[in-house]
Amino acid sequence: MTLIDRDFLRTTIRTRRRELSSQAQQHAARQLVTHVVPFLQKHQARCISLYLACDGELDTQPLIEWCWQNEIKVCLPVLHPFHEGHLLFLSYTPDTPMLLNRFRIPEPEMNSSHIVPKHEIDIIFTPLVAFDAEGNRLGMGGGFYDRTLENWQQTGRPFPVGLAHDCQQVEMIPTEIWDIPLPALITPSRSWQWS
Repeated sequence: MTLIDRDFLRTTIRTRRRELSSQAQQHAARQLVTHVVPFLQKHQARCISLYLACDGELDTQPLIEWCWQNEIKVCLPVLHPFHEGHLLFLSYTPDTPMLLNRFRIPEPEMNSSHIVPKHEIDIIFTPLVAFDAEGNRLGMGGGFYDRTLENWQQTGRPFPVGLAHDCQQVEMIPTEIWDIPLPALITPSRSWQWS
């Protein structure tokens, strides 16, 4: 498959998830918590990275609030100010000042004292556009998470887990050499673990 096929897939699946009703989105967000909490407990996670949903992505706010209530540290990805195409992770609390980045996605205001080194994060929950039953992930095309996760298998940290609506599953993701497959993925109805 070609890059055109990947772009077509992105457009199709983004439209599909945006068409979910607000009631369906809220139900999915609550269901997500019921699947992720046992996963966090099994992996004894004390520090995780999540994302703030946009463009119809699976809403993580109920999960973030559960983590805050249960003393699990939450961080959010921030576009690296000096290293184009890379992410930093900053701690996120109810009082964190937020800004919109160049993609109009909310992220914590840059504060070097709130940077969480990647090796201190137990699990990175990644957004995605589409996934298949083999653990292949199609992102937005910027490669931010592929760069972030490129060496995770050497150390086993941070462990990447995709989050998606069930409707984002496709038969096959056309992969490129730089794509990093996911070892686990969770939707509102089920979870997969490939390694």
